[in-house]
Amino acid sequence: MKPIYLDYNATTPIDPEVVEAMRPFLDDNWGNPSSSHFYGHSAKAAIEKARGQVAELINCSPDEIVFTSGGSEANNYAIKGFALANRCRGDHIITTQFEHPAVIEVCRFLEKNGFRVTCLPVSEQGLVDLNAYKTAITEKTILTTIMHANNEVGTIQPIKEMVKIAHSKDVAFHTDAAQSTGKIPVDSRELGVDLLSIAGHKLYTHKGIGVLFIRHGIQLEKLIHGASHEKNRRAGTENTLQIVGLGKACEIARRDLEKNRNHSQKMRELLFERIKNCLQNVRRNGHPIHCLPNTLSLSFKHCEATAILNAVPEIAASAGAACHSTTVKLSATLKAMHVPLDYAGGTIRFSVGKFTTETQIKRAADLIVKAVQRCQKIQ
Repeated sequence: MKPIYLDYNATTPIDPEVVEAMRPFLDDNWGNPSSSHFYGHSAKAAIEKARGQVAELINCSPDEIVFTSGGSEANNYAIKGFALANRCRGDHIITTQFEHPAVIEVCRFLEKNGFRVTCLPVSEQGLVDLNAYKTAITEKTILTTIMHANNEVGTIQPIKEMVKIAHSKDVAFHTDAAQSTGKIPVDSRELGVDLLSIAGHKLYTHKGIGVLFIRHGIQLEKLIHGASHEKNRRAGTENTLQIVGLGKACEIARRDLEKNRNHSQKMRELLFERIKNCLQNVRRNGHPIHCLPNTLSLSFKHCEATAILNAVPEIAASAGAACHSTTVKLSATLKAMHVPLDYAGGTIRFSVGKFTTETQIKRAADLIVKAVQRCQKIQ
């Protein structure tokens, strides 16, 4: 029997509807979308359809969508591309202490190349303070890059409010929306962002495909040079197969958003209640209200997350810390939120999805409770 999958924030299964939409592009429609004949036209039309499907999900114009190889490339293109294209205006970038490595590592690269980076702290619930953000902006600030929702604890940032502050100071705003897109409404116009990244494998399609939304008027330095694909913004023959899959996934996400959100929240809360009712010394991480509906980060006091998960191979979830004989290596998110060490080492992220069932949740909760009870008894 396969383990119960509770790691949807890491990657999602591929939706059967997505597979069916992609199948013709494995069998028949394999042409180069740049070719000026039937096969090329067919592929090109499929790409433009997908571009429209993505645009409808995040409420933007199709020509503001650029397909990438995934969320990491989208983040790299947004941050490096804007910084390099606008270096004449300033050299200061603002981010937070608990961004995904696909943002933090890009900022570190830019620091090595003459840019200055401010990493804002977050509260114990994972929120950026708006006054601290406003204070951090200087005359040399050109870009802010802050994730829409945290991948570990699910806290959703007040992006709309931060964008208003940024734009009042003539600062551009990028958000990594890989975790939020498809789980909650992500409206590029309402948020007001200039750049927004999406990762396909968080949306029930394949790995290796993503999107960067580039608002009209935003200029980026290209990262990949070659022919003039994607309106001369990203060179390389388009991956028609996976672009079609991503387009279908976005169509499904838009169609089923409320149903999936309600289902995920129900499964998450069922898991939390069954665990909380049986165990003491359980800490829930993240904001209690401004949080993704599918994400549950729990810290079990005086336990090691890896030991708990190793004891329950029937469950697939993610540890938030690596414990060794004398040290506990915490994730950047847990450090930034100042989770107490006696809890932090026992942090597990459970993330549910649209294929999660109530039966699975009840079984998983029972297994986790028994594993934690054994762990705490040993202490």
